Amino acid sequence: MSKHGRILVAMSGGVDSSVAAVMLHEEGYEVIGLTMKTWDYASAGGSSKETGCCSLDSINDARTLAVNYGFPHYILDIRDEFGDYVIDNFVDEYLAGRTPNPCVLCNTHIKWEALLKRANKLDCEFIATGHYANIRQQDSGRYVISKGKDENKDQSYVLWGVSQENLSRTKFPLGSFAKSDIRQMALDMGQEELAKKSESYEICFVPDNDYRAFLKHKVEDLEDRVAGGNFILSNGMVVGKHKGYPFYTIGQRKGLGVAFGEPMFVTQILPESNTVVLGRADELERKEAMVRNINLIKYAAIEEPMNDVITKIRYKDAGMLSTIVQEKDKMRVVFDHNVSAIAPGQSAVFYEGNDLLGGGFLV
Repeated sequence: MSKHGRILVAMSGGVDSSVAAVMLHEEGYEVIGLTMKTWDYASAGGSSKETGCCSLDSINDARTLAVNYGFPHYILDIRDEFGDYVIDNFVDEYLAGRTPNPCVLCNTHIKWEALLKRANKLDCEFIATGHYANIRQQDSGRYVISKGKDENKDQSYVLWGVSQENLSRTKFPLGSFAKSDIRQMALDMGQEELAKKSESYEICFVPDNDYRAFLKHKVEDLEDRVAGGNFILSNGMVVGKHKGYPFYTIGQRKGLGVAFGEPMFVTQILPESNTVVLGRADELERKEAMVRNINLIKYAAIEEPMNDVITKIRYKDAGMLSTIVQEKDKMRVVFDHNVSAIAPGQSAVFYEGNDLLGGGFLV
C-alpha cells in the first residue's frame, strides 16, 4: 500500500512532467504514468521530422523513465477528441477573424477530462501535471490556482478554464520550483539527456509554428477563397490588397506587403467583407475590453466591481491594473491605462495578487 494513494501523472516525455512523476513516486505516491497522443505530424501537413510531446521519441522517453522507476505507463490515443474539438475550433476561430487560444481549450476540455476519465478507471484519487502553478483549497471550500514560483515559467494563464471539480483532484508538483531546479533534479537523477531537452513554445499541432500553412492544409481552396481582399484605413480608404483575412492577426506589422511612410499595424479584421483594417500604433490602443465564456476560480461570483485586478491579455503579458465588472454572462474590463493590440479570441486572465480569479475569451 502506498503512503499517499494512487495518482495518475500526465507524462509528455519532457523534463517537467518526467521530474514531476519521479518526485511524486519518491514522496510515496503509487504513480501511474499516462502519455496522451493528441495529434500526428502527417495529418497536420508536416514534412520534416516529427518532434514534440506527441512524437514516438517522446512517448518512448516517458515509457523508459516509468520502467526505470518501476511504475506502470500507458498511452492514450485521444487524436479524435483533440482534432474534433481543439483543431476544429482553431480553424473556425481564424475563419471568424479571431486569434484562437488552443492550449486553454485543450487543458479545459480535452486533457483534464481524458486524465480524470482514465484516473477513475484506474482507481486513482488524484491526477498531476508538470505545469508551473500552485493550487490550494480555501476555507470557502473553493480550489484556487496561483502563480508558480518561476515567473518566467508560470503557466497559470492557460489554466483559467479548469473546473472546480477537476481542480479538487489535481496536483502541480512543480509550482514551488524554478525551471533551473527541475533541470538540476533531472541531472541528479542521472537523466542528462532529459535535463538538456529543449522547450517548444509552438502550438503542438502546427508544424514549424506556421499557422497559415496549417490553415491552407486543413481548409480546401482557402487561399483562392480569401485572396485579394482590401487593406483599408479606419476612414475606409483602400490602400492595397491582402492575401486573405485569416492570415493576419491584430497588432501585426511585418509581412503586410504594403509600404507607408510610417509603421502600420493590423487594427481590425472584418471576415464578412474579407477586409483588413490598418492603422498607426495609437489606433491599436483600448481602455476597455469585453470577455466571454467566463470561468471563475477564486470566487463563486464577482457581484460588485472589483478594483486593482491585474488583467493579462497575452501569455507573456506583464498584465495591467484594471477594474472588472460582471455584466450578465460577460466581464467588462476597464484598464487603468490604455492597452495595445487586444485580439478577439485570445484569453483575458484576471489575478488578485498571485491568485487566479478566473478568465475568459476576449470579444
